[in-house]
Amino acid sequence: MQHAVGSPLPPPHQPGHGPAVGWSPAAHHPGQHPQGPAAPMPAQPLGYPAPPPQAGPRHASMPPPPDTTGHVTLPPGGPVGVPSPPQAPATPDPGATTLAVLLIGPAGAGKTSVAKYWADHRRVPTAHISLDDVREWVRSGFADPQTGWNDNSEAQYRLARRTCGFAARNFLANGISCILDDAVFPDRPVVGLGGWKRHVGPGLLPVVLLPGLDVVLERNAERSGNRRLSDEEVARIHGRMAGWYGSGLPIIDNSQLDVPETARILDDVLTRAIASPPKW
Repeated sequence: MQHAVGSPLPPPHQPGHGPAVGWSPAAHHPGQHPQGPAAPMPAQPLGYPAPPPQAGPRHASMPPPPDTTGHVTLPPGGPVGVPSPPQAPATPDPGATTLAVLLIGPAGAGKTSVAKYWADHRRVPTAHISLDDVREWVRSGFADPQTGWNDNSEAQYRLARRTCGFAARNFLANGISCILDDAVFPDRPVVGLGGWKRHVGPGLLPVVLLPGLDVVLERNAERSGNRRLSDEEVARIHGRMAGWYGSGLPIIDNSQLDVPETARILDDVLTRAIASPPKW
């Protein structure tokens, strides 16, 4: 069964489909107790700590426990606000700032390699969220990009983008920066910046990675599986990405740059973006 994109996800429990979270026999049958002596607890496997004592069944009417991990309360994820420039005249340091970055580019631009390297070498906790990876969470019924764009691939793209935005907001709410990557087009609203801004927030900092066509063709040829596209498709995507010139977004031509050099330039671009966030 398909659900409309953007609509709330179906509830995890419907009548007749198994017990809800927090269900216990005592909650549904008050006053009934097992007869006879209590059954002995099974022996605890060697090497595992003993389980904490149970406080007794929790009635279904009681509120659920707060969202915690260990003893740390998890703040709820919300739209990411525009980063505030530093009050002092000192140059902002993107390596020590919690940021949300969207790395845009065609297939073969090096988005994933640069995003991973950038995230690996920051001084603050940073997550890398790849839209392609999230799309491939769908196994049976996956809308393969090699088959072209249709209603099914669009629905799965929208769902993956919303999932990435949800993850980014939760990471950022808990002090973990994010860098996301996607082939966002300047002339297609469906696969455009509007969805990312809606799902992550206005504080998302978009940066375009756009090497030359010969570079992306060479990198695409090294791919395998559904990540590899035809040369014609790569050329078509690259040509449409040229529309980002004149958009006001920062563009990095990494044709002659390796991954560490590109990540360093990305930091320079983000330093300027923090001081003067792009309008998009």
